[in-house]
Amino acid sequence: MSDGDAPVGVRLNALLVSGGMEPLEAAQTSQFEKYLALLLRWNARTNLTAVRDEDGILARHFVESIACARALPAGIETLLDFGSGGGFPGIPIALCRPEIDVTLAEAQGKKAAFLLEAVRVLGVPVHVYAGRAELLKMKYKCITLRAVDRMDEAVEAASRLVAPGGWLAVMTTDGDLGRLQTRPGAGFSWEDPISMPGGAERLLALGQLTTSSQA
Repeated sequence: MSDGDAPVGVRLNALLVSGGMEPLEAAQTSQFEKYLALLLRWNARTNLTAVRDEDGILARHFVESIACARALPAGIETLLDFGSGGGFPGIPIALCRPEIDVTLAEAQGKKAAFLLEAVRVLGVPVHVYAGRAELLKMKYKCITLRAVDRMDEAVEAASRLVAPGGWLAVMTTDGDLGRLQTRPGAGFSWEDPISMPGGAERLLALGQLTTSSQA
């Protein structure tokens, strides 16, 4: 049997191991298989992601989102996935870090409907906010951003929703990193960027809000 004919979970774990990461447990693997099947079904009629083949989604979206979930600091109680789209990285974070209370914010109606269905099918206690994330009043201990439209403005808006001591987790590229780190202002202290699988240019930038308030 070729790699392409192997079960989804086997291929996903092989990608994780090849990237120097631990494989998923059996229960998690099963959840990711359900997630992929649902994503492919909806993507046939709704543009959730431009990557449409199984292996591409596994390598580009799942592995990177799992890497993000595992790299997030310990002690995060609440997390907002700002502009969640097809659920990356929010749903993988919910599957890999069940101790985190995850909210998926998505303003586009069809994508929000998919997220609601994904949460129902997977049976995970994840909240879906079908609206513009920047209108939320709640503060979160971590906010993730990945492939969001108008990323500069999104990072700036997201920074205002971070609770004191909380984190911005920006999935970006080496070329955009410096510019995006200036958007939240001086209240954030940035750690060294973490390389993400799938290419040397892919990075996770973690910035912690070190002041109690922002201008």
